[in-house]
Amino acid sequence: MRTVLVILFDDVQSLDVTGPVEVFAGAEAGRAGSYRILTASLDGAPVRTSSGLTLVPDHALADAPAPHTLLVPGGAGTRHLDPRLTDWLREHGPRAERLVSVCTGAIPLAAAGLLDGRRATTHWAYCDKLARDHPAIDVDPDPIYVRDGQVSTSAGVTSGIDLALALVEEDLGRDAALMVARYLVVFLRRPGNQAQFSAQLAAQTAQREPLREVQQWITEHPGADLSVESLATRARLSPRHFARAFQAETGMTPGRYVERVRLEHARRLMEDTADGIEEISRTCGYRTPEAMRRAFVKTLGSAPAEYRRRFSPASTR
Repeated sequence: MRTVLVILFDDVQSLDVTGPVEVFAGAEAGRAGSYRILTASLDGAPVRTSSGLTLVPDHALADAPAPHTLLVPGGAGTRHLDPRLTDWLREHGPRAERLVSVCTGAIPLAAAGLLDGRRATTHWAYCDKLARDHPAIDVDPDPIYVRDGQVSTSAGVTSGIDLALALVEEDLGRDAALMVARYLVVFLRRPGNQAQFSAQLAAQTAQREPLREVQQWITEHPGADLSVESLATRARLSPRHFARAFQAETGMTPGRYVERVRLEHARRLMEDTADGIEEISRTCGYRTPEAMRRAFVKTLGSAPAEYRRRFSPASTR
């Protein structure tokens, strides 16, 4: 039996706690004796989550049993943690067989020095700060979770579910993880290197209406002619003026935005449909299947066929 110890503190994000806990509890329900799930706060006192819920821990940290998996959730409380919790993590964290953080739970792990020399991620809004405050950490802002040895870090709240499913699959096998995913009505697991947010969220929304309309057009028509000249005509601007204004207002060049939209659309079609690679590449605006393959390998680390084999829900049936 693997003991999963979840640390609680005031202003914790409730989903960071309950999401992974439901995954491990589901695995335990399907295969008794797999996991023992415990919670602990510094002094054993109840904590109030950032959404106003009250959570009652099983233990004070000083009395908690040694965990196999030590899970640190995130939330507003990670920005003003009691130094005693950091000290406890520094002393006890290395003893756990697995260290896991959800969202900004990476911040306490970083403060305790447990992420130094490792690749890690956190919620996209805090990646820059984590990198500035802890230069010894290789912060990757893109993936929904990162696994580096016995240390695993995840991005926003729902990515904690994805990471927990990956850990259950590692512990108990794919069938056990699939059983839990089906019960929770989620995908078996999204790939860890899936981007934290869409191309539309990654870019700022343009202030001027013609540029906003162009952003929406790109998203709705990835297979269309999306050259700067064509988009500039749609925005009723010269190509040079359009390119300069688009980057100034969205934070990325038109070409980069188009690349992200096309890859995102292609990835979703690979996951959700049985359409052929050639058809998908044409639908998404790639000139050839080889052009799409290069985009997948560059950004996602795998060719389209391999991506579909690993991550399409259809491949789990």
